[in-house]
Amino acid sequence: MVLDRITPPKVRPIATFDIPFPEERVLRNGMPLRIIEAGTEEVVRLDVVVRGGHMSVLQPFVALLANRMLREGSLHYAPSAIAEKLDYYGASVELSVSLKHEYVTLYALNKYFPQSLAIVADFLRHPTFPERELRTVIETNKQYFRIMEEKVSTISQKNINRMLFGDRHPLGYNAELEDFDRIDVDLLKDYYQKHYHSDNCTLYVSGRVTPQIVSCIEEYVGNESWGERSLKFVAPAYPIETARGKHCFIERKEAVQSALKMGFLTIPCRHSDYAKFRVLVVLLGGYFGSRLMKNIREKKGYTYGIEAILSPVSDESVFLISTEAANEHVPAILREVGREIDRLCEMNVGQKELEIVKNYMLGDFSRSFEGPFSSTDAWIYVETNGLDADYYRRMIEEIHSVDRYDILRLAQTYLCKENLIEVVAGEKL
Repeated sequence: MVLDRITPPKVRPIATFDIPFPEERVLRNGMPLRIIEAGTEEVVRLDVVVRGGHMSVLQPFVALLANRMLREGSLHYAPSAIAEKLDYYGASVELSVSLKHEYVTLYALNKYFPQSLAIVADFLRHPTFPERELRTVIETNKQYFRIMEEKVSTISQKNINRMLFGDRHPLGYNAELEDFDRIDVDLLKDYYQKHYHSDNCTLYVSGRVTPQIVSCIEEYVGNESWGERSLKFVAPAYPIETARGKHCFIERKEAVQSALKMGFLTIPCRHSDYAKFRVLVVLLGGYFGSRLMKNIREKKGYTYGIEAILSPVSDESVFLISTEAANEHVPAILREVGREIDRLCEMNVGQKELEIVKNYMLGDFSRSFEGPFSSTDAWIYVETNGLDADYYRRMIEEIHSVDRYDILRLAQTYLCKENLIEVVAGEKL
């Protein structure tokens, strides 16, 4: 049999797939627990989701360092003991911060879950924030900050954030190296007390979850209330002051490439048009076969890659086009982006092209529920963006139903190139 490697396969609608819903419980201290029991390996993942994050405080690095310092010493464990014991039990801990939440994530073997959780529960409930370790963490982060500040991609991202949100918004305030020196132990302890308590957290456990695992979670973090529960966290509201200007150039002498960011604020993820608008964004620049990639990468050869994304932020979303290219190609890329937007606003997309995009997105959704850990990520996304449990079902239905006339309407309604704020960081030609 001779394989046909020239003719592409026919585009067929992707098969439907089941969405595993978490089992919901409430622990004795009132903490919600979401259980995703799946998989055959004797491994579990526990996520502590804390309301707070970068947007909870205007001063940079406070949320980041408060989260990072949790495992740098606790009531019963020195920093070295925390690391050594977790290694001994084959466990690992990830600490991370997003715009409106913070995360403590434990991966552990079932047979050593009690021992591993005991360590995590101790530094989660009783961190000590030692001064010496804080200085070390700050210096490490300073080094990383210096490296990132040299990148044109970082410069362009910071400046488009400033133009979209303004200096009085946490996303628009451009952090400086000196901001690290304004961090002290008392500031981090104060932040911890306001955010890290049993009334401000949600737990997710996934993997090979047994009744013993659930009982262990109850014992260590769900039996009694903990933390300063009287300090109720209320998400602050910050003014958004989008810049009047539409163009910004930041000179970076001797830059080999320029970084381009083009974007605007648009509809939130709870909007009735959001799902179908996502289809439009993916068609424009959200996967390897998108229009921007075909034109600017494959046809013109201006860049190795260009993408368009739609990211939810509070009561808005950010539509953003990003790429890096040789300095001399920047004007041409800006023109071609404008032309592709015009095409979407003036002509219906082809049915085959639309079906390919829809299949890509549905396949991406299906991969989000392939395993217990990816399913956890999907449901954490729902919670942290204030969505309801029906979100994914509606999203899938909307993707299935979107047609070429919807795409044209959405492009004409939301995809206005005159609204694009353009930021370029690189060397002047």
